[in-house]
Order: sequence, then structure tokens, then C-alpha cells
Amino acid sequence: MAASDESFADGDRDDRASPTSISSPRLRHEAKKAAIWVLVVGTAVLTVYISQSLLVIFGGLVFASMVDGGARLLGRILPLPRGVRIGIVLLLGTAFLVWLGFFAGSQISREAAQFPEIIEAQTIRVTNWLDNQGFAISPDNMQQVASQLASGVGTVTRAIGGIVGGVTTLFLIVIIGIYVALEPRLYERGLAWMMPPTRRSHFYGTVSKMAYTMRRLMAGRIVGMVFEGIFTWLMLWAYGVPMAALLGILTGLLAFIPNVGAVISGILMVLVGFSGGVDMGLYTVFVYFLVQTFDGYIVIPLIAKKTVDLAPALVLGAQLIMGILFGIIGLFLADPLMAMIKVALERRSESNDKYNHHEDAESDGA
Repeated sequence: MAASDESFADGDRDDRASPTSISSPRLRHEAKKAAIWVLVVGTAVLTVYISQSLLVIFGGLVFASMVDGGARLLGRILPLPRGVRIGIVLLLGTAFLVWLGFFAGSQISREAAQFPEIIEAQTIRVTNWLDNQGFAISPDNMQQVASQLASGVGTVTRAIGGIVGGVTTLFLIVIIGIYVALEPRLYERGLAWMMPPTRRSHFYGTVSKMAYTMRRLMAGRIVGMVFEGIFTWLMLWAYGVPMAALLGILTGLLAFIPNVGAVISGILMVLVGFSGGVDMGLYTVFVYFLVQTFDGYIVIPLIAKKTVDLAPALVLGAQLIMGILFGIIGLFLADPLMAMIKVALERRSESNDKYNHHEDAESDGA
């Protein structure tokens, strides 16, 4: 009985006795490769499945970089603890939103109420122009178009749930951003802990470069938004263009989205401008091109020198893809995401160059 127990114990210690062991080294190598491929495919599938959540987390990181950048800027003026400076930044941001809400609830709401009348007047004017050019536009056709527009009420009603979801998403982004801005090192250490010790130094360097780039990118974006909004409002207000304040706010907010935002704000501006006559319409076209030219040739190049200079076509392509996949939040985050990917690739390239240079130096010394 003792002999059988001893042989059983020896069998337990023998790897070849396990039904899951592979005795052939070649087969073990191939099995490891297959397991790695399964892990890669599974990770890719999981990433696609939770992509919405990952995008919300990335949005929180973008918001955290904005708060952190504001706190660092205050630190140059006020020698206060970091938590106090972050609180001041959040308080100022909240105060601005409250002011904007009250402002929008009074003057902007009155201006926005005029918008349907402007659209109706512009529609009649375009219809008359088409009639003069020989296009037959009958009242029945106009009623058909109106009925088609009315049929979209159901779509708008169904979209209310999406709006509520968007507000919830925005709330989560703000909460995540505040937590990350308060203790960024905590999350950096947590991610670095999951990496091999030999890669942690490179990881910290990459994260530091990404944070620096994101702060500069968001600071430049805010500067562009403020400039476009205020300058557009002043130029339109000086000429007496209707809804100048509303157009200025929309232009400033849409300036956060490169390329696409400028086109949308320009269409709105020109549409309202031509409602006051040809002269006013041409003036709004002039204002639009003046603002976009100054922002594109002076403000953006100065910012790009401090951040990541992305190709416009690349940014536009990313916006189209992210907008289709994730909607408005993907459109807003496409530019920062491309900037972070470029920083990661540049850091990867620098690491490979250093490794190759080290290998060449060792071979020359040998």
C-alpha cells in the first residue's frame, strides 16, 4: 500500500502524466502561438463590444486634461494647493454655464424664436427665384414637403431617449474627468503595475507626453472657440445682423469640432444673413471667411507648433468614421483621439530607433 502511494505521488510529480500536457516542444510552441492569437482576437472583439464605454472613459480623460490645464495655468498666478485650483476651475466653468443658461433663456431664446420665420421667408424667396428661373414649383409640392417634414415628428420623439442618454454620457464624462484630474498619478501607477517592469519607464514617458499634448491641444481649442465666438458676435452685431449673439455662441461651440463645425456654423450664418438682404448676406460671407482665415492661418498654426500637427484630411476622415460609429460624441473626440494615437506611434518609433542604435553600437564595439 505504501509502495502504491509512493508511485502515485511520483506520478503526480511527472508532467507527462497530465492529460493536458504536451510532450513535444514543437507542439507546445504552436499551442502557445494559437493561444496568443485567440487572446488577440478575443481582446479585439471585447474592445468592439465595449467601445462605447471606452469612448466615454476617453472623454473623461479629455475633460480631465482641460481641468488640469486650467489648474496648472492658475498655479502660475496663485500659489494654492492643487485641489483648490481644480475647485476654482470647476467653479468658474459652472458659473459660465449658469450665465450662458440665463443668457440663452432670455436673449438667445427670443432670437431663436425668430428662426422659423426666417426659414419660412427664405423658403418663399427661394421658391420665387426658382419660378423666375423656369422651375415649376407648385403649392402642392410645397405641401408635400411640409407633410414629409411633419412625418419626422415621430423620429424626433424617438430621439428623446437618445438625448437623455447623451446627457447621462456627458455626466459620466464630467465625473470621470474630475476624479482623474484630482489624482492622475494614482491611475498612472495602476496601469503601469499591469505592465512588465522593463516597459514601465517607457509607459510613464508616453503618458507624460500624451498628457502634455492633450493639455496644449485642449487649451488651443478653447482659445479658438473663444476667439471665433466673440469675433463673430462683434462683427455681426456691428452690422446689425439678426441673432448675432446666437450665431456667435453657436460658432464658438462648433469651433470645438475642426472642419465640420466651421461648415455648419458658416451655413447658419449665411442663411440668417441673406434673410436681411443681399448686402447683409454678402457681409456674413465676408465675416465667415475672415474668421476662418484668421483662425486657420494664425491661431491654429501657433497652436500646432506647441502640440501635434495633424493633417486636415486625416482629421476629417477620423471625424467621418467616428461620427458614423459613435455619433456626436465620436465626432467631438475624433481629433483628440488621433492626436493621442500619433503621440503613441511617435514614442514607439523613438523607442525602436534607440534600440536599433544601441544594437548597432554593440555590433560596432564587438
